[in-house]
Amino acid sequence: MSELIKHECGVALIRLKKPLSYFKKTYGTHFFGLNKMHILMQKMHNRGQDGAGIAAIKLNTKVGTKYIHRRRSDDNKAIESIYKHIDRKFQELNEKYDNFSNDSKRIKKKMPFAGELLMGHLRYGTHGKSGIEFCHPVKRSSNWKARNLLMAGNFNLTNVPELIRVLKEIGQHPMQQSDTVTILEKFGHYLDTEVSKLYKKYKSKSVFGEKLTDKVEANIDFLKIIKKATKDFDGGYVMAGATGSGQSFVIRDPSGIRPAWYYANEDFIVIASERVAIQTAFNLKSSEVVELPPANAIIINKNGNHSLYEYTKPLEKKSCSFERIYFSRGNDRDIYKERLALGSSLTERVLTAIDRKVSKTVFTFIPNTAEVSFYGLLKGVDGVLNAYKKQEIREGNGSLSEEQIEKILSLQTRADKILIKDQKMRTFITNDNDRDDLVSHVYDITYGTIERNVDTLVAIDDSIVRGTTLKKSILSILGRLEPKKIVVVSSAPQIRYPDCYGIDMAKLADFIAFKAMKELLMETGQWQLWHDTYIACKNELLKPAKEMKNCVKTLYDTFTEEEISNKIAELITPKGFKPKLEVIYQSVEGLHNACPNHKGDWYFTGNYPTAGGNRVVNQSFVFAYENKNQRAY
Repeated sequence: MSELIKHECGVALIRLKKPLSYFKKTYGTHFFGLNKMHILMQKMHNRGQDGAGIAAIKLNTKVGTKYIHRRRSDDNKAIESIYKHIDRKFQELNEKYDNFSNDSKRIKKKMPFAGELLMGHLRYGTHGKSGIEFCHPVKRSSNWKARNLLMAGNFNLTNVPELIRVLKEIGQHPMQQSDTVTILEKFGHYLDTEVSKLYKKYKSKSVFGEKLTDKVEANIDFLKIIKKATKDFDGGYVMAGATGSGQSFVIRDPSGIRPAWYYANEDFIVIASERVAIQTAFNLKSSEVVELPPANAIIINKNGNHSLYEYTKPLEKKSCSFERIYFSRGNDRDIYKERLALGSSLTERVLTAIDRKVSKTVFTFIPNTAEVSFYGLLKGVDGVLNAYKKQEIREGNGSLSEEQIEKILSLQTRADKILIKDQKMRTFITNDNDRDDLVSHVYDITYGTIERNVDTLVAIDDSIVRGTTLKKSILSILGRLEPKKIVVVSSAPQIRYPDCYGIDMAKLADFIAFKAMKELLMETGQWQLWHDTYIACKNELLKPAKEMKNCVKTLYDTFTEEEISNKIAELITPKGFKPKLEVIYQSVEGLHNACPNHKGDWYFTGNYPTAGGNRVVNQSFVFAYENKNQRAY
């Protein structure tokens, strides 16, 4: 993707079902869980580079010993920083005690993070906020093991102000207006309530001391807690939670917007944001890793036994298609096929744009994540060429000369790696023109690949969000090769609406498709429609969220997709640019055909899976109309 967009986040949970000594005997290490968590986090590094965190809970520890360990980092190499810290502690203990690495009891007692329950997190901050306090897992502390709560997640909620009001109504005094704190406190409140109820119940039956603690911990109803805590949630989420006494859970939102996968055997259970990360870490087949269904919770009790529950009513599945286009690792079996299909589905439109002159066209991609869709486009064009070759040879009916056959067979796609992405350049210069000049050199080109003023260059990108990098950097660089024409192809449809479920695309005014539509309204004398939509959005915002509709759709419906694409081409054309420029976007139909099981398309269509989405898009338009550079949630 030429423009960096972020999203929240990556989460993983491992619950070992056997003592650490078993893993030493069976797998050769006491740190089986810790090592596997390291691999999971590294394999999901694509999901978050603003920070990382890990927590471990030791089960069945003696009173007075530390049983929860947590380490977070917002370093540039956060995972490495965390694990270096853990390794240093191990080396210190290894030097202090003889045969430490083989002493199961001492490792359990002395070694931090040598626990049976582990939680890991990778953070990409959608609000631009940074700092260790924003890194997960977050913690709610208590002297009661069962009331200690750790949580980590991949989520965005659209209705935090409403949830804050709920916390106030139950008697809390929230200090921060964030979904992370809100979620932790909601779950914490209902956990406290459940523990208090059980405490009173068993104490009234003359159960005291450790027996009372055991009774309470064994009978906590986590399904009830989850149902109550999530009752008012509106958004996309996967959330993991764990108590100090060893119970844990992972939940997925009712629309399945955010991804979650799991695998379980007699030794452990693992849950993570990406299937391929689990496959790699545990050497599994794709079919062995199971998708957590929307509206479901995996609840793991103190003994390590897990059950799957439907904690709320599922909605129509709308899993985020951007996971397939860009975010998730491309070596997942299905994601790789889907990205190939995204590229292949653009074949005919690209051939039309180049007047089917394949021999005078060079194909390339905008690094790094558009590479697979690039291969898909090449395969699509090759398929058309092969059909043409067969037809020509068939029509020759045996009369073609060797030279004619050779000429037919020599027709093939010309593909080159023309764009090269260099290390991002940093500068102390604050002048905009000077900074833009330096930023434009983030990319470089391979010279000598284009016949000047003759060849057409087709460059495929994952998506075109704001168009800024294309205009200020990529197109200017490609223009140095002096092609006759440049066709920029997006494997994703036009991004027209804000996302509010995790991706950092919150402001309508930032989108190049929105700017193009606005320009077309002015050019066609329909400015009144712009004002009418503003009034309509203001009126919708007075309604309850569940009654709101998306008023911005009307504006886009005024023009065809091609009209908006042509205007986008005008807007992103650099000053003094000589080649003819055309922009082609994936169709929504093409997206759904390529990714049939992932229908989340609200940023393309405006069809939000939750009521909060319509509120966000209407508020976002109001801010755009009023020229306010604000987020709508």
